[in-house]
Amino acid sequence: MRLWSLHPRYLDTRGLVACWREGLLARKVLRGETRGYRNHPQLERFRAQEEPVPVLDRYLLNIFEEATKRGFSFNREKIGPCFADTRLVVTRGQLEFEWRHLKAKLKIRDGQRHEAVARIASPIANPIFRVIEGDMESWEKGG
Repeated sequence: MRLWSLHPRYLDTRGLVACWREGLLARKVLRGETRGYRNHPQLERFRAQEEPVPVLDRYLLNIFEEATKRGFSFNREKIGPCFADTRLVVTRGQLEFEWRHLKAKLKIRDGQRHEAVARIASPIANPIFRVIEGDMESWEKGG
């Protein structure tokens, strides 16, 4: 499961669809509707919130909006109708780790998108996140 902290504009088609699908799975986990993935480390930042599902729904709304801009038809009814105004924090180190990870994936599966983002030195985060200084997040297993 990869719930990218990066802005969804950087994701290729495969990454955007996977993020949506995995976000919906995360939503089921947080609602207690599935037995798998209950201890997945990427859910920690959402679980730490007073109302994790509306926070995750806000995250997913940003994914949905990017998909809509690109002409995809994700089902909006799978999220909401209530969204939290909460902003989560993500460390600069985490964002940089994810950026390297995404660029490596893009280099293999979408050379054109890789070329388009390769020169970006400082990517922005999904709008639900406020970036703070710090190393990679403690829950990140890919480091």
